[in-house]
Amino acid sequence: MASLILVMGVLAGCSGGGNNGSNGDGSNAGSEASPSAGAPAASGDPVKLTMWGGVPPEAGPQAVVDAWNKEHPDIQVEYVRYVNDDEGNLKLDTAMMTGQDVDLFVNYTSSQATKRVEAGLALDLGTFGDYNIDEKMGPDAKGWQINGKYYGLPTTKSAYFVALNKDALDAAGLPVPKDWTWDELREYAKQLKAGGGYGFIQNLEPFVDPIDSVLTKDGYTKADGTSNLDHPLVKKWLETLNAMMEEDKSTPPLGEQLTSKMPVEQEFLSGKVPMLNIGAWLLRSSNNFTDFPRDFKIAFAPVPRLTDNADEYVARGGIGDYISINAKSKNQAAAWEFLKWYADGGMAPMAAGGRLPASKDADQDAALNSLLGDKADTYDKESMMYVLFDNRTPTFVRSLDQEVVDLRSQEYEKYFLGAQSVDETLAAMVARHNEYLKQTK
Repeated sequence: MASLILVMGVLAGCSGGGNNGSNGDGSNAGSEASPSAGAPAASGDPVKLTMWGGVPPEAGPQAVVDAWNKEHPDIQVEYVRYVNDDEGNLKLDTAMMTGQDVDLFVNYTSSQATKRVEAGLALDLGTFGDYNIDEKMGPDAKGWQINGKYYGLPTTKSAYFVALNKDALDAAGLPVPKDWTWDELREYAKQLKAGGGYGFIQNLEPFVDPIDSVLTKDGYTKADGTSNLDHPLVKKWLETLNAMMEEDKSTPPLGEQLTSKMPVEQEFLSGKVPMLNIGAWLLRSSNNFTDFPRDFKIAFAPVPRLTDNADEYVARGGIGDYISINAKSKNQAAAWEFLKWYADGGMAPMAAGGRLPASKDADQDAALNSLLGDKADTYDKESMMYVLFDNRTPTFVRSLDQEVVDLRSQEYEKYFLGAQSVDETLAAMVARHNEYLKQTK
């Protein structure tokens, strides 16, 4: 609570005068790198950079900075891990606002990045001008622009999928899906659950993606400007999951998952639950046979769709790991040199944790070798290649304001906990969203 009060106070200071810490044209005040930024100190000591990210050091980041530090004795990088949850993001924001050492930092959602830009914490990368982000990263990069500018560099191909215990599917006579609906996943979950166990489990980060998939295409607001959170497919998502929790007993009740802090990756990799909705970070655990030994092959399926029409479906994905330079860093030029190197191939060791480089100039073969390592025969390579590389389904990057993300989760949690009906839930989400829209006009 004390940290939250501190951050709120600093945010108020950053946004004083109504300019949100930016110039009138939308560029960050004071965003230009100083002439000496990145230059070695007069004593000849190397420039020291600190990069904050959510991936554990042993899952790739430490190997990346070790390789850079060996090649660049004049610029040395230290990696600091923060957990990508509310508490961890608050820790990162507090560190930047109080002047602690943060030169580069990774944003994992567009809403987080936007908040930091509004607080004057992220540098406008147009300051440099020697790297064409659109050309390097492709058209999906534009989804990360904020007010038409890049305040970070999207570096990874993002993949979200349902991981499958292929041995369990084979035993049940079920094929690996390439295109399916939530109704079909529900049937798989009922057939795959064994004894008192579950057939399907979800990481909570992509839990709500089906709603965003629908509303990214159809709009979070209707033609009259009011909330669209009562879209019929939002209701279908709520009722389908609730039926899986309460009627089928094929997926854990949300309340149980929240209170127990259920280790979903461990549940899947131990063989207890045969289907897991998650992102590519699963691979940093599935490649780790020391902590997560397994005796089954993993297959991959796209996240199912709510709509019956496949042509109307957009999936979460595109590119991610949006890395920004702290607008208050004294070493912006040095940070920029590291960031370009990282994006264009230096990040290859990150592939071991499922993070494939997005830059067209990165060595994809090296990344794939890092991804599979000596565990290639423990994956169904055909389905992996389809989900990670060959699937041509249009994608979206979650860009909804964090306040709306929070208010809708507060309401749907009440529904899954049995505290209100589905219609009451939809009405509450719409009412709160409409109030937010009025306040932000």
